[in-house]
Amino acid sequence: MQYPNDENGQLLAEMAEAGIDLTTLLPVDFFILFEQKPSAESFIKAMNEDELAPKMELQKCPDTGVWEVKTTVTMVPEHQLLSQTEQYLESIADQHNGYGDGWGILAD
Repeated sequence: MQYPNDENGQLLAEMAEAGIDLTTLLPVDFFILFEQKPSAESFIKAMNEDELAPKMELQKCPDTGVWEVKTTVTMVPEHQLLSQTEQYLESIADQHNGYGDGWGILAD
């Protein structure tokens, strides 16, 4: 399968090459970073009120001190849908002084 020539396309191509079935529902982790814990908590509250209703985990990076919200959305990891979800989450994070730090799929 051909993927667009961008970062998401490259990641999807690598995953497909590694044998991950990208045609089925998979938990996709999106990583959103915050300098302050209250900002991260505010983002989580906003997302809990959202129709997307992803699973979220908050943790502090021991190395950088940055707060990370891992936002898990179960989806078929299709390029356009991934990009749209990433942009949407980043737009909400931006309202709470956060920023996106990519996504990933935990492979078996």
